[in-house]
Amino acid sequence: MKFWVGVTDNEWFNFLSKLSPDEVNFWQPSGNFAFEAIKTGELFLFKLHSPLNYITGGGFFVRYSRIPLSMAWEAFGEKNGVASFEILRAKIMKYRGGYEPDPLIGCIKLVWCPVNN
Repeated sequence: MKFWVGVTDNEWFNFLSKLSPDEVNFWQPSGNFAFEAIKTGELFLFKLHSPLNYITGGGFFVRYSRIPLSMAWEAFGEKNGVASFEILRAKIMKYRGGYEPDPLIGCIKLVWCPVNN
């Protein structure tokens, strides 16, 4: 079995850990490249940004889509790892730079696998 390690925002992971959802959207701000690293059902691990730098959990890959930001919020809501659409838009714009009303983003849908600490 193959797996992938995705570096993630600590706030994204902490928010979702408290929510304990069935599925999550591991979003990519630009979505310029289709995610093809693993196949459906393979393991996607979460590695926290510095200074933590460790694997903290993961999920199983379902599918990749490139969709408008508004559609990602409609489909996943808080499963995007934030409490509101405005926060999600701000995070996307921070990483992209500039402003677009409804940019296309990459959405990696995962079945969430909680880790007991």
